[in-house]
Amino acid sequence: MRLPDVSPVDPGWLEAAWARQDQLTKPPRALAYLEELGVRLAATRRSLRPELGAGAVVVCAADHGVAAEGVSAYPAEVTGQMVLNFLRGGAAVNQIAQAAGAEVYVLDVGVRAELPAHERLIAARVRPGSGNLRLEPAMTRAQAEQAVEAGMQAARRALREGATLLAAGDMGIGNTTAAAALTAAFLGLEAAAVTGRGTGVDDARYRHKVRVVGEALERAARSLGDLARADPLAVLAELGGLEVAAIAGVFLAGAEAGVPLVTDGFPVTAGALAAVRLCPAVRGYLFAGHRSAEPGHALQLRALGLRPVLELDLRLGEGTGAVLSFPVLRAAARVLAGMATFAEAGVGQTAAAEQG
Repeated sequence: MRLPDVSPVDPGWLEAAWARQDQLTKPPRALAYLEELGVRLAATRRSLRPELGAGAVVVCAADHGVAAEGVSAYPAEVTGQMVLNFLRGGAAVNQIAQAAGAEVYVLDVGVRAELPAHERLIAARVRPGSGNLRLEPAMTRAQAEQAVEAGMQAARRALREGATLLAAGDMGIGNTTAAAALTAAFLGLEAAAVTGRGTGVDDARYRHKVRVVGEALERAARSLGDLARADPLAVLAELGGLEVAAIAGVFLAGAEAGVPLVTDGFPVTAGALAAVRLCPAVRGYLFAGHRSAEPGHALQLRALGLRPVLELDLRLGEGTGAVLSFPVLRAAARVLAGMATFAEAGVGQTAAAEQG
């Protein structure tokens, strides 16, 4: 698989953006984290006056063989049912996207259900669900590559159709189990450190879920050795979900295009981790839309060096938290692009500093 050619974010743009930020008509750092977001957006867009228009979220969907282990509070059939709900516009992500000025695309890389043709459905099914990662590889290496490529093609479509801000979402019953296994593998952590309750399982099912993740890690380590040092594509094939691999592809193609990329919750950020392992330069284009209630999500964000835009204790997925952060990111860009400098406004910097 040929990886995209991603140009690292130039530190020179960060320096120039901070210099402009410090000349705007406000006390220094008065807008706190919003200023840092604006500076990073300027660097990704290579412009001191960044403009963010339409947004898009690619909701990557697939079923998981590990759902047969009883790791979710919902049956596997819900994956296909929710995809239909996305296409009808009835899901949370549809409503939030409408409020946030974003288009919703749905990418089928492994849903078992038959799905109707739809203008917002991108049909790229690699196989009807992944293998049971507790017992076997989730997919072959070739299938992992195919899923990553499907995510890249979906992102490119969204960009062709006008997206200037790109997020990924997820749908797949059992995918927090895959995300926990991938996160533990990539970060060299124990199963218990990264495994959460996902859809809200009870105590007994949660303990079982931790065991399933631990056994999956042991099985994969027998094949790959030290998982934290193994080929990331091989780790994806052993422990990932088809939609998590596709999410990695969304971020790879988005970074190649130089657009800001927004992560969502635990499964989506597992895909972001995979993308950064495959191509480290992707890291500079990532923004964390929010931090979820899943314990492993904070560990993912720490490893990526990302601070969340929002803290709302969300745990729905679908891309909801990512899209919800779009207006804040647009505001951060507008502050840097549109505010007058002290010189332009005829305001003294000393007076502004005293005001602060």
